Amino acid sequence: MDRFEEAFQQYQNQEKSNLQDTNQAGEQIIAVRKNDEGDLIAFKTDSGRELDYIEALTEAKAGHLAHVDVFHKYGRDILRSEPDGIKENNLDSLPEF
Repeated sequence: MDRFEEAFQQYQNQEKSNLQDTNQAGEQIIAVRKNDEGDLIAFKTDSGRELDYIEALTEAKAGHLAHVDVFHKYGRDILRSEPDGIKENNLDSLPEF
């Protein structure tokens, strides 16, 4: 194995470790609020907290929300559920509060 493959393998192992540490712990989003256009604007956690979009982004980046990812698109950060192939647990499919 050359140094590039070794470095990539190290990166993959670190990523798996970080996912286990950050996404398995923390509160889960159980409900969402949408505006008239259908955009997600707020989130309710399993502990009963209600977070606006910016608060949810901050919590997710800090690893306090389980099973969500933050990615950068359209020039801003976007919150989404982890891609696991299960439509029912996508943020857009959660019940509204």
